[in-house]
Amino acid sequence: MAERHRFHGDPQRFEVLAKFIYDRYGNSVQYIADVAGGRGMLCRILRKKYNYDCEVLDPRGWTLKGVPGRAEELDPAKAGYYDLIVGLHPDEVTRAVAEAALVRPAILVPCCNFWSAEKLGRDELVEAIESYYQAQGVRYERVTFPFKGPKNIGIVSEPPSR
Repeated sequence: MAERHRFHGDPQRFEVLAKFIYDRYGNSVQYIADVAGGRGMLCRILRKKYNYDCEVLDPRGWTLKGVPGRAEELDPAKAGYYDLIVGLHPDEVTRAVAEAALVRPAILVPCCNFWSAEKLGRDELVEAIESYYQAQGVRYERVTFPFKGPKNIGIVSEPPSR
């Protein structure tokens, strides 16, 4: 599906992550936020292939025809509205996705260091987010997704038990 559209990076990342979501969550989630989802290819696949109710939250408002989206950033305080929060290379809203993991299950595949003022490489960025999760009591696991490129390490999390 992604081959008809031009994207930066490996276009297979959308199919790979959508299948991971389906395999991992099945029918236990229905309403998914694709945070900083750009044109919404991940959301489109989740909707058409796996029948999830997904919408893109991206202030640029660039979604493809037929992909629902809101031209806004994720507010972590409103994350409870969704069943799952997904940030595939969410850039400036990396921290918002991590904070949403306090409320809802989340998948965060960071790409750029918008986490701290320190210069962090990929591995240090993932470790910094994991440290945040540990301090907040968020359960998480690191996952290396099988798509091309160095930015294929994600953190799959569940909110703290209450």
